[in-house]
Amino acid sequence: MSRHVAIVTDSTAYLPRAALERHGITAVPLTVVLGDEALEEGTEISARSVAQALQKRTSVTTSRPSPQTFAAAYDAAARAGANGIVSLHLSSEFSGTYDAAVLAAKDAPVPVRVVDTGMVAMALGFCALAAAETADSGGNLDEAVAAAEKRAEGTSAYFYVDTLDYLRRGGRIGAAQALLGSALAVKPLLQLTEGRIELLEKVRTASRAIARLEEIAAECARQGQVDIAVHHLDAAERAESLAQRLRERVPGLRELHVSEVGAVIGAHTGPGLLGAVVSPR
Repeated sequence: MSRHVAIVTDSTAYLPRAALERHGITAVPLTVVLGDEALEEGTEISARSVAQALQKRTSVTTSRPSPQTFAAAYDAAARAGANGIVSLHLSSEFSGTYDAAVLAAKDAPVPVRVVDTGMVAMALGFCALAAAETADSGGNLDEAVAAAEKRAEGTSAYFYVDTLDYLRRGGRIGAAQALLGSALAVKPLLQLTEGRIELLEKVRTASRAIARLEEIAAECARQGQVDIAVHHLDAAERAESLAQRLRERVPGLRELHVSEVGAVIGAHTGPGLLGAVVSPR
């Protein structure tokens, strides 16, 4: 799609392929390093492969895109007719992706506004969609950025994981919090807060934790029109069940996306992840 304002994000937004194509959004891939092999998220490695590697205790790490990769994306957008670019990325607390985009933006052929959304997964994806919809309607660069930032401000993301160990290994949650969860044999509920993953509640069993995740998401979505995303890693049945219950409980539901997270997020959460993203319109 040709427009004056182009939207760039990264592969951790986990936007459906149809949405990327419909709005002309470019998703720059992060890299997953499996053992000694570097693979691009979304094209060269699946979340299922990461889940299997983690279960076998194979070394799995992730890395940001290079500034050169972003520069190529910005050049392509400019050649396609964009006179401005909004580049929206996962929290800088998790990755150097934002920093790489900022470096590339300095030499881009058109103005680039790089935004650290403080989000990840479809919490980031909804921000990209908000910016794209504004651009599709003829909005300018400032208006597209404002739409994304407003969406980020209102969006909440909650996650259940079977263990905090993977988050601890990747440095995404403090060792003390991870140790507390293990010592008490609890099932953790997590929240995305100010760009960081924080321990929200400790629940005694997986079934109770998932029920509590549903309660929190439904309460968060109780007013107005909202979009919801349900994410999982190697837990499709849990995700479909949660999605169905939220369809029944949220009267203002507009869109509901159910998807497995990609390899990058999967590498840090481990199999069994279940997440709910609530994003008011």
